[in-house]
Amino acid sequence: MAMEMWSNLGTLTATIFFLATMARKYLPRELYENFREPLRRIARFLSPYIILVIEENEGIRISDLYESVQIYLSTLSSSAAARLKLSKPQKATAFTFTMDKGQQIMDEFQGFNAWWTLRSRECKPPLFSRYNASDEKRHFELKFHKKNKARVFETYLPHVIAEAKILELKNRQRKIYTNKGGKSHSYEDRNRVWTPMVFEHPATFETLALDPEVKDDIMEDCRKFSQRESYYKKVGRAWKRGYLLYGPPGTGKSSMIAAISNFLEYDIYDLELTEVKSNTELRKLLIGTTNKSIIVIEDIDCSLDLSDRKKKAKKKSKEEQNPKKEENDNDDSRVTLSGVLNFTDGLWSCCGSEKIIIFTTNHVDRLDPALLRSGRMDKHIHLSFCTFSAFKVLARNYLGVENHPLFEKVEVLMKKAEITPADVTEELMRVSDDPTAALEKLIETLQRALETAAVKNEVSPENESVEDTLVAEGSPPVAVIGEGSSLN
Repeated sequence: MAMEMWSNLGTLTATIFFLATMARKYLPRELYENFREPLRRIARFLSPYIILVIEENEGIRISDLYESVQIYLSTLSSSAAARLKLSKPQKATAFTFTMDKGQQIMDEFQGFNAWWTLRSRECKPPLFSRYNASDEKRHFELKFHKKNKARVFETYLPHVIAEAKILELKNRQRKIYTNKGGKSHSYEDRNRVWTPMVFEHPATFETLALDPEVKDDIMEDCRKFSQRESYYKKVGRAWKRGYLLYGPPGTGKSSMIAAISNFLEYDIYDLELTEVKSNTELRKLLIGTTNKSIIVIEDIDCSLDLSDRKKKAKKKSKEEQNPKKEENDNDDSRVTLSGVLNFTDGLWSCCGSEKIIIFTTNHVDRLDPALLRSGRMDKHIHLSFCTFSAFKVLARNYLGVENHPLFEKVEVLMKKAEITPADVTEELMRVSDDPTAALEKLIETLQRALETAAVKNEVSPENESVEDTLVAEGSPPVAVIGEGSSLN
């Protein structure tokens, strides 16, 4: 009896599909439109299968579930699909296979079958849109028998997500993202507000030219932040933290960011404020970031006018007496100080969790105090000129030496001279195969830095020479190497 019932049901379903095909082929379009939806409803009612649709986009973000399905199916594609898309990420050891549009993969799980299909549809742009190209909307379809509905939701889909996480961690490459400017005409560019690149910066805290005490303090702060999810939730605060890195150019602010990223294993979102046209777009970029990430705004004092409002008010009162139009390098951007403040500590800042926001600047005194307060920039890190302890790290990294007879002279000079770690690195790299020659060249550079500083301070070098400084410190005079001396 049951077999006969299913046989009759199959015949009825086939008849309905046949009638629908004939109606579409021979009936006038207007008449067919009246019958199409009722026929679809009948077919769905009679079909023993359920189809779930998983869209690629959730608003302006890529769906986490869509990406999980894509990762999971990559392990099945090479053996189950007839048409594949082949790729090989940079420095990856194996090829990656993904489904092509219209392909179907059958996955057998705990005694039942599930069918996955990648679909796409073209969506025409609005009549007055600035984009000429059509959008391509992609989605996965999951088809399974109705009797397996509970098992799919309770067991199968959690299995897909769990397996995707394992595969992602196994093959994960840290990435750096940028918000691109200009008009884009491709589907992916217009639907992804961030463009990723593989991030392989070698900087670590071990190689960072920084005083050990400061280095340990930053590492402990990062470690504590990453482990305090329950604490942030208990006190009612968004799980985020703000760092301000400030100091002269060449003191290692970018290397510090890379070291934090490698230490925490977080992705980096490098936000170029001059490319953001409005506060609304700024919020979209914030929403588009993932958890466990670092949002970086470098040289914030140069990106937008975020200077102290009190100072601007005084300046404006003087200019009212002698009005003069100032040039604005960011006429196309309407991002305001208020928008940046809300970005860092407003209602939208709680979208997502476990995020670090890092601002860098060479002139911290130019920034508005509201931007620097706790809750926005929780920790201020001053990266100053190179100290002797930082120099020893560079000497170990670039010259492979832990100690050297010339270290004493370098230490004495560094107490007086102002030189950045970048300048020290440049000198050490010139003759890295000869530590003595490299250190002598560095000493020469330090001497010139002292003499330059003496001139700026209107102190004659004859009154306080480099040799006098060394003798006063209890060290023998330094043998000055002439400009024409060979480094080889």
